[in-house]
Amino acid sequence: MAGQIRKQKRLDGSIIEDSWLVRVFLGRESDGKRKYYSKTIHGTKHDAQKFLNAKLREKDLGIFVEPASMHLNDYLDRWLRDVAKQKLSERTFENYEALLKSHIRGKIGSKRLSDLQAYDIQKLYKEMNDAGYSSRTVRHAHTVLSSALKQAVRWRLIFQNPCDLCELPKLVKAEMKCFTLDEVKRFLETAKTSKHYTLFLLAIQTGMRPEEYLGLQWKDIDLDKKVLSVRRALIARKGGGYYFADTKTKKSQRSIDFQDTLVSELRRHRRDQLEQKMKLGADYENLDLVFCTNWGSPLDHSNLAERIFKGLRDEANVSKIRLYDLRHTTATLMLASGENPKIVAERLGHSSIVLTLDTYSHVLPTMQRDATDRLEKLMFGT
Repeated sequence: MAGQIRKQKRLDGSIIEDSWLVRVFLGRESDGKRKYYSKTIHGTKHDAQKFLNAKLREKDLGIFVEPASMHLNDYLDRWLRDVAKQKLSERTFENYEALLKSHIRGKIGSKRLSDLQAYDIQKLYKEMNDAGYSSRTVRHAHTVLSSALKQAVRWRLIFQNPCDLCELPKLVKAEMKCFTLDEVKRFLETAKTSKHYTLFLLAIQTGMRPEEYLGLQWKDIDLDKKVLSVRRALIARKGGGYYFADTKTKKSQRSIDFQDTLVSELRRHRRDQLEQKMKLGADYENLDLVFCTNWGSPLDHSNLAERIFKGLRDEANVSKIRLYDLRHTTATLMLASGENPKIVAERLGHSSIVLTLDTYSHVLPTMQRDATDRLEKLMFGT
């Protein structure tokens, strides 16, 4: 018998109206006992028969999936442990964990995996949007959750990935913020009072990411040839501590030229650092870092960004940008000065020039006008 429909009964044996138990025969257990998939259907017998026919057809086609009884949170634990951790970098894995904890687990994590519907996920995305999260964050949450549920389909825990049925918010490009050339000069003049002046000068002249210059070591710099190599990033662990990781992409591993102003500052900075190292002796943590604490340990990114940088920024009375926006400042100033976008892309470590042009499209109108003026001068000498 492939399937059956029975009237639902109460404990006292009385019939429950409009309630049917549908059973689909799945085979036999190792001990010979019959194995069934059971589902209660509320409605008419015709509704129950329709459901049974659909399940029998799925079984015949080989696409029937017995609904998983585990909750989404339990499944995510399994997916993170058995799949994500095996193929992701430590940095990406921690980001996935943090994103699931912040946006997914508390909202829909208690639902059974088999009961999770596209509507539940769509509602979650709307709540994130209403709470002020950017479209990029919502899309990132979708990517991680969809990846997890795609594996659930492969494991035949669910028949279809409900994320595939969801609508994503339109990707809204964040307004680019950066210092003007005048603000760069004012900020650096103010920063001269700080022991981190060399760090900010290097950040603006090279366009490096904060995790890249915080992981920069002296062996990566050739002061005579005026070139540095970006080879690693310093990553802060969510629970405390740090580790060195590969750069964001292969393109991020690059060489960057710099000029005499930065050479002089780096030489001075190194002399000061060596004096401090000799002063502390064995108490100095020698990690060969270019930028570090007085004890040689890595600088704390959040402290640098929130207390030190913002303090100097506000003192200089310049635009209220983030520490990361110094990178955008570098790119914008280079493009506005007429630099070839390919050179800018290489300096920033972008994966392609398309990314550079898309990210800094606000500079393009000025570049187009300048190009037109140069062409006019070339053709007509005016």
